[in-house]
Amino acid sequence: MKNEKEKLVIIDSHALIHRAYHALPILTAPDGRQVQAVYGFASVLMRVIKELKPQYIVAAFDMAGPTFREKEYKEYKAHRPATDDALINQFSLVKELVEAFKIPVLQLQSYEADDIIGTVVEKLKNKKELTKIIVTGDLDCLQLIDDENILVYTLKKGVNDTVIYNEELVRERYEGLGPNQITDLKGLKGDASDNIPGVLGIGEKTAINLLNEYGSLENIYKAVEKEENFKSKTLSPKLIDKLVQGKDNAFLSKRLATIKRDVPVELDFIKTTFNLVENEEIKKLFFRFGFKSLIKRLDDLIGIEEVVQTTTSAIQEEQGLLIGDELDEYYKKGIFSEKIYKLEKDVRPVLRKMEKTGILLDVKLLKNLSEKFETELLEIKNKIIEFAGEEFNINSTQELGRILFEKLGLGGAKIKKTKKSGAYSTAFDQLDKLKNSHPIFPLILRWRELSKLKSTYVDALPRLVGVDGRLHTTFKQLGAVTGRLSSENPNLQNIPTKGEYGLEIRRAFVAPEGWLILAADYSQIELRVAAAMSGDEKMIDTFKKGEDIHTRTAAEVFNVSLDKVTKDMRREAKTLNFGVLYGMGPRAFSQSAGVTLSEAQEFIRQYEVGFSGLAKFIRDMKSKARAQGYVETLWGRKRFIDLNSPNPMMRAAAEREAVNMPIQGTATGDIVKAAMVEIGKELGSKKDIKMILQVHDELVFEVKEDMAERYSKIVKDIMENVADIGVPLVAEVEVGKNWGDLLPVAKIANKR
Repeated sequence: MKNEKEKLVIIDSHALIHRAYHALPILTAPDGRQVQAVYGFASVLMRVIKELKPQYIVAAFDMAGPTFREKEYKEYKAHRPATDDALINQFSLVKELVEAFKIPVLQLQSYEADDIIGTVVEKLKNKKELTKIIVTGDLDCLQLIDDENILVYTLKKGVNDTVIYNEELVRERYEGLGPNQITDLKGLKGDASDNIPGVLGIGEKTAINLLNEYGSLENIYKAVEKEENFKSKTLSPKLIDKLVQGKDNAFLSKRLATIKRDVPVELDFIKTTFNLVENEEIKKLFFRFGFKSLIKRLDDLIGIEEVVQTTTSAIQEEQGLLIGDELDEYYKKGIFSEKIYKLEKDVRPVLRKMEKTGILLDVKLLKNLSEKFETELLEIKNKIIEFAGEEFNINSTQELGRILFEKLGLGGAKIKKTKKSGAYSTAFDQLDKLKNSHPIFPLILRWRELSKLKSTYVDALPRLVGVDGRLHTTFKQLGAVTGRLSSENPNLQNIPTKGEYGLEIRRAFVAPEGWLILAADYSQIELRVAAAMSGDEKMIDTFKKGEDIHTRTAAEVFNVSLDKVTKDMRREAKTLNFGVLYGMGPRAFSQSAGVTLSEAQEFIRQYEVGFSGLAKFIRDMKSKARAQGYVETLWGRKRFIDLNSPNPMMRAAAEREAVNMPIQGTATGDIVKAAMVEIGKELGSKKDIKMILQVHDELVFEVKEDMAERYSKIVKDIMENVADIGVPLVAEVEVGKNWGDLLPVAKIANKR
């Protein structure tokens, strides 16, 4: 029996690092540094070691600075945006990792890693007993494949799905072209990723047809230079004209795409010998980076224990996401009832599917919006400076406090100082109280709002877009103690829902061509749950009749009939309705509603009289929490609360949580998740609709345009009937080309 060949793995390090950085969600080490590229690289490296079992490994790296290609063509890769600092910082960390694995590094100024790789395989081409396997994140090295002697191991999607290319697979992918024709192909069609021009007007299909007929770029041009009336399957007069016009670019592009195989780099083959043994240096790095799951995989590789771990589940663990053990623990401790335990188990695969799908982002729209914000911020800054009478750092709370309260003498007796530093408070609530006393205050508040939106969303979201053009947020299944979902990288829970700027940002979340965004949200779900849990007859009656709860509340508080309720009355009643659920006192209500303290006290008294069932429920929740140390949702999700703290502020906060948790937990923790599970079952593997986001009480989908009306009814029906709480649940469904411009389905259908 013939012995299996030995294997040399040659790592295209920069290609793998880039691929991992853009494919994985942000992952931070305990010291706060981003390390997702390091994680992805390490994960791929260990999979390669496990699957290929190489006897030799070497890693090729790019070096900073221009290469010989830029010297020949200054536009080479010039279109690429500046590399993120967060990515740059991870290159050196990957080198540390490579060195810890005792893998030699090859790099050379003015050359790319591909050229180093090309040179290595050329130097070893006569070692027929050695299989050379190039591990990379792209397809540039396919040109180096030589039957079964030189192979390319690359990533198809993300960092999990891999493929090993031999000559047969290359010909299958490129419709008959072999590895030695890849550079000819790029000479004709170019390569947008590297800004290689190719011949204007010639795409991949035409290029493949030409090369299948003529074999090489040189042969194509020999044919072009012959008489024009010769017989050809592919060369038309129009195509000949394109080739003639683009000849210089064609040969330039082929040179740029050709990997050099004679780079003056030294290779000590003996040093590439690889043998993975117990290695504390690797473990220390993994601990430093917070890669606990990779330590388990490392142990597996060196034969200590058998642990099967995929990149996706592992990175979820690193991010602190909910895992099965945590669910089991909550159930055993009695935090979860059996119903909640099953619900959380069932919603997990729904969330993973949503994370994988992601949502399409209009990066160009956000770029234009960023420029708009920048212009407006400059205008606001100039006005603030004009009022201040001097240049100062608006973002500095100390400088701002000095300008407002010392130089301009604003605020009077209302000025507060922080207890810790004694500096003037410039917090939002402080400035908001003073906004009508001087025009500088609303300008500062607007500056802060715009600056935060710009840095948090407008500028940040495009940097988090994956290679597929979509944002892939990470859902934290128990992100809040109420059971409500949260998300990170990016946090989509706090995207503004209202106002000019909120809508503009939401317009960047778009549907693909031929699809629509479908958004379904529960109407006043927390108030409906409050009515159900409290048994308040007036609230239940209002919801059962389909009346507006805020109008009904205004009628009760102001002691007027429903038809006499004004917009201002309704606005104040709305503030009160939600304020009561969140433990808002008279002082906070007076500030929020813009009424006097005595008016606020009277409104709350009237509210408690009008909705006595809810008032009693609130008192009972506090008493229950004080007596048994916890409160729970309608379905048995517990939260342990200490209402016996000697600290009045902590005790007041605990009382607010005792009322809010059962209501919010039931509404957006339990019912919304149940709706997601049932919708997930209904949709199954359907290709014409995808659930892509969950934000508080709203579910967002992508749906084929011609199926929007059908699925709107299905989603609405499931959401409204997923739970029988004794009060009707109402879901409102709208659709549109983006998340900011939504209309009822009927109106969209009429527009079409």
